[in-house]
Amino acid sequence: MQKITFRSDFSVDLVRSAGNDDAVLQAMLVSTLKDDLVMDEAAKKGRITFMMKNLHGSVFEHNMKTFRVEAPIFVFREWHRHRINSINEASGRYTELPPVFYIPPPERPLIQVGKPGAYEYVAGASVDYEWLVTDMKDNASRQYSSYQARLKRGIAKEVARMSLGVNIYSTMYWTCNARSLMAFLSLRTNEPKSMFPSKPMKEIEVCARMMEAKFAELFPITYEAFCEHGRVCP
Repeated sequence: MQKITFRSDFSVDLVRSAGNDDAVLQAMLVSTLKDDLVMDEAAKKGRITFMMKNLHGSVFEHNMKTFRVEAPIFVFREWHRHRINSINEASGRYTELPPVFYIPPPERPLIQVGKPGAYEYVAGASVDYEWLVTDMKDNASRQYSSYQARLKRGIAKEVARMSLGVNIYSTMYWTCNARSLMAFLSLRTNEPKSMFPSKPMKEIEVCARMMEAKFAELFPITYEAFCEHGRVCP
């Protein structure tokens, strides 16, 4: 059997991008049949801030960013609930899935306290973490051994994979525009200054923060306006 790899990190890489703050302004100016972008930074900021504040969201759609993401399948199942984007994911029907499994890092809160809709997560004792890691590694080894046995018997990949858990890693390309990315960030980051605070799953927030850093770099004025106005998607 192939050697199993355990990871606690994620990979979120920007593959390509098109557009920037100027693309937002062009989309705005066409409504009055203007396309002159010769203006200082203060004027640009004022116009983009006006669009953000007044929820004129369509002007933030005329751009794109494609990310290549490596994360466990349970993260993708949360991610796929966001609909205004394009997704292509590695297929367990056509390729043998590599033996790479997610293990929570020591700082990941483990214990749920409270009732649904009003709960929080706390760290738990070190003995709980040690037990969990051992159990997850043993479980992953059994799962992948069963997967390999099925493949050796000629069982179709789409059937053989049914023994695998959702903490196995997958890879996807995710393409979005600035508006759909802001919608994602508003829900998948825990930000106290947000107008509508969200409590996302820890693992998807780590990925979201990596995309947020790229967004801030590529669309500095738009990103600043997004943060200043409560991190609400226009």
